Amino acid sequence: MAQENAAFAAGPEEPPRRRGRQRYVEKDGRCNVQQGNVRETYRYLTDLFTTLVDLQWRLSLLFFVLAYALTWLFFGAIWWLIAYGRGDLEHLEDTTWTPCVNNLNGFVAAFLFSIETETTIGYGHRVITDQCPEGIVLLLLQAILGSMVNAFMVGCMFVKISQPNKRAATLVFSSHAVVSLRDGRLCLMFRVGDLRSSHIVEASIRAKLIRSRQTLEGEFIPLHQTDLSVGFETGDDRLFLVSPLVISHEIDAASPFWEASRRALERDDFEIVVILEGMVEATGMTCQARSSYLVDEVLWGHRFTSVLTLEDGFYEVDYASFHQTFEVPTPSCSARELAEAAARLDAHLYWSIPSRLDEKVEEEGAGEGAGGGVGADKEQNGCLPPPESESKV
Repeated sequence: MAQENAAFAAGPEEPPRRRGRQRYVEKDGRCNVQQGNVRETYRYLTDLFTTLVDLQWRLSLLFFVLAYALTWLFFGAIWWLIAYGRGDLEHLEDTTWTPCVNNLNGFVAAFLFSIETETTIGYGHRVITDQCPEGIVLLLLQAILGSMVNAFMVGCMFVKISQPNKRAATLVFSSHAVVSLRDGRLCLMFRVGDLRSSHIVEASIRAKLIRSRQTLEGEFIPLHQTDLSVGFETGDDRLFLVSPLVISHEIDAASPFWEASRRALERDDFEIVVILEGMVEATGMTCQARSSYLVDEVLWGHRFTSVLTLEDGFYEVDYASFHQTFEVPTPSCSARELAEAAARLDAHLYWSIPSRLDEKVEEEGAGEGAGGGVGADKEQNGCLPPPESESKV
């Protein structure tokens, strides 16, 4: 009995919480996908330049240092072997002996001469002589290979530094998406903005619905991607992103949310991925920013707070209100049910207007029938009488 009273006092048991969906794309735009069991790793070496650019910074710097250090050591060892093979190291004090490289008296000197040769420093203390043909060939080879190493490594570092990934950090998306009425139709909306004064050129927006589905044949397709129209047909997907914009997806018959009511949407399991692309005005490089919205990040019956105000001679954007929303009256039914209700209302108005006209015509005909049959010349439904010529005939 005491256990029953305790259970009654505790109230009804809460329903088990639904397990949170694993994001396909994180809020900051990182794709939450890892490549596993890749056996054809040689493909990464066929595109070595892109592989080096995609490496983390610490690994890129490590390869950058190793590329130069190993090259200097390799050619330094060859210079030392040439000096050792010709006997230059045995005739260091012989003034009548012509060495391959003047003042090269050991491996350290050979290593320093390799650095001076490849970097074209040329201090003048160590210099190659014209009595060493193998040294001349090696000098030409090191100059050519050194230029190739410079071009490759400097190119990698330049591309890595100039990547527009950090530019995407100043392109912001609203923390939530909202569903509310726009011009009498349900729309799914989210907001985008650019924090920098240098704008994104040729900006365009896309939206994808990520949801698992099963075909009629029983095939299960995980993470199936469906396009959400955000104005591609009308050109509204091309943005002039000077101030924050609200992107709208109209829930019509072609939308995957056509039959989704508020309760059905809350029970659903999906992810909406939004992608903003454009060229950086300062560099001309293509930039892409991404974000996503889960089911619990879609607010039904909300609208975004305005962030744009007119000041003295300019417009001001208040990014403190960028993520804020407020509730608005919104039907909880699906867009299909809303359209059907609107169609029934239009049909009722269409048929009620002729019936009212008929009643008016009958009243006028009854009142003026004795005065010459004026009402007889008028037809039902409020139509005009035939022309005089036809009546005379």
